[in-house]
Amino acid sequence: MSAPAAVAFTPSDRQWLERYGPWAVVTGASSGIGREFAVQLARRGLNLMLVARQGDVLTQLGQQLTAQYCVQVRPLAADLGDPGAVEFVVSRAAELEVGLLVASAGFGTSGPFLDSGLAQELNMVDVNCRAVVALTHQLGRRLAQRGRGGVVLLSSLVAFQGVPRAANYAATKAFIQSLAEGLRIEWKLLGVDVLACAPGPVSSGFGERANMRMNMAATPEQVAHATLKALGRQTTVRPGALSKLLEWSLAPLPRWGRVRIMSLVMGGMTAHQHGETKFPARGPA
Repeated sequence: MSAPAAVAFTPSDRQWLERYGPWAVVTGASSGIGREFAVQLARRGLNLMLVARQGDVLTQLGQQLTAQYCVQVRPLAADLGDPGAVEFVVSRAAELEVGLLVASAGFGTSGPFLDSGLAQELNMVDVNCRAVVALTHQLGRRLAQRGRGGVVLLSSLVAFQGVPRAANYAATKAFIQSLAEGLRIEWKLLGVDVLACAPGPVSSGFGERANMRMNMAATPEQVAHATLKALGRQTTVRPGALSKLLEWSLAPLPRWGRVRIMSLVMGGMTAHQHGETKFPARGPA
């Protein structure tokens, strides 16, 4: 069997590699946006530690990326909602020179908050917030010691106001958005770039798991491409047509107005759920 052909890099690719390489840690890498980040980072020549619950899927993806782009890939099966999962990931990354963290793992729920199980909502906080803080803190120390590197945190278009029928999910993304904005300034002095990626609907498994039907959805390829292009240049990138449209249309409104608009948007995405609620809305008294 012949060896894979070497990948040619441009001078800009090499500068990017020097700043954010040689290894990247990508969570949520088994599907959707996380998988596409893995593909595009491998194309840029970064070695990868891929983290997700589905270890067999990661192994297959790693084999494909190694064959196509001549990079090293280490798959790591871990559920970031479990206690100790972050320490497990950090310990496995200890021997690698990590220059980039892409914290893509996360999930959402939709529909009336009271209809959702408490355990699921708390698990979402663990995955979307607690694990992200822990990974960012642990790996961020190493990036600061190097004096260069980057962190990409997955925010959302719902991060900028309360969102009825996705209240807790939106709150987790507001947390991430605020964290990224603060760290962007704080870590710039340390040579570490921090970017919030705030897409609108994306054609991935997210919508199915969150029980939402989404139109004007961006592709994972579009999200990853726009995000990596913006790293080191912006605080927040908003990939996707709907995300840009809502940014433009909602910006002049007061916060309560943005909440009302997002209520209409989510109402459309969850219209198929109407009638399923255990707590039907009461009419005027």
